[in-house]
Amino acid sequence: MAAFVPQRFTLCPFDGGRASPDLQLGGEINREGRRLLLRFRLAGAMASVHLPAAVAAPARRDGLWATTCFECFWGVEGERPYWELNLSPAGHWNLYRLEDYRDGLRPEPGYDLPPHRVIRDAGELTLDLDLPLPQELAEEVPLQVGITSVIEDRSGQLSYWALTHPGTEPDFHRRDAFLLRL
Repeated sequence: MAAFVPQRFTLCPFDGGRASPDLQLGGEINREGRRLLLRFRLAGAMASVHLPAAVAAPARRDGLWATTCFECFWGVEGERPYWELNLSPAGHWNLYRLEDYRDGLRPEPGYDLPPHRVIRDAGELTLDLDLPLPQELAEEVPLQVGITSVIEDRSGQLSYWALTHPGTEPDFHRRDAFLLRL
């Protein structure tokens, strides 16, 4: 098996005026065969971020993007279906499949265990993921990937972070924002 040689990424806020300028959000991603390896790191002014409390029994949940949430989108270049993964700092998660742009959202079957590990300390939050990719994705099929996050501050304001923001509104589902290739 090939060594884990991640692609590093940095996310930027959609509107710098809404996000704390003292936050840094980035990480690494790689694909090893049929596994997606992903690490998010949120650092800086952590006291300004609303982090949902860790739960003893993480579960598959909808609506995680209504507060601080880390996300990954992927699809096969030239094909309409794509996947959306949501990871909460509380430990909750979900993996969806969509048939086309914002259409046909449904939970991807076959995933019932929390897929990520959350590490909290005073100056940084890290989420580590080792996820088997959906069965229909062959090992050799190249993927387009978008990495995004929603960050809620202590006043309840949301900021939207991504590799790029190609539109006039934050929209994590746009395929022209899936900049990474795995």
